[in-house]
Amino acid sequence: MKISEAALRIKVQKKNPAGEVMYEYEGDEIRRDDTSVVVEALFTRDDMPFQDVTFKKGDRFVEYYYSDRWYNIFAIYDRDDGALKGWYCNIGKPAVIEDGLVSYVDLALDLWVSADGRQTVLDEDEFAALDLTDELRHNALNGLKELQRLRLNEKPLLQRFFIRI
Repeated sequence: MKISEAALRIKVQKKNPAGEVMYEYEGDEIRRDDTSVVVEALFTRDDMPFQDVTFKKGDRFVEYYYSDRWYNIFAIYDRDDGALKGWYCNIGKPAVIEDGLVSYVDLALDLWVSADGRQTVLDEDEFAALDLTDELRHNALNGLKELQRLRLNEKPLLQRFFIRI
């Protein structure tokens, strides 16, 4: 389901801590303000089981990137019935938002929040193995703590932090 036929295309780049592009794709820019951009993209990989759901080719991802927060959030909707599967949250440096491009440096640590609110921290071992400065590590861990406090499954917070799509 497309939000708008007039939506602007935007490229998304996921970078490693060395700044190398590890993955890139395109989506539709839904909204932008001074410190954030919202992108809609379809999952293009083969179906894959993940935690308590299956990510399916064609699932709709509504992705929230922030230039002033140490994370981004993907709200994931089922391709078949549109039901919310949950939120995949990447811990990383604040996004760089430019015309036609949003990029972020991924710091390995992730948070999965199921639609019922259960939280699972992922890839802690990969994060621990990264050669990061104390400041980067501190900021990343603070980003994770902030996400855990958001309680993504509670509607008042959803309305405050996200647009309804």
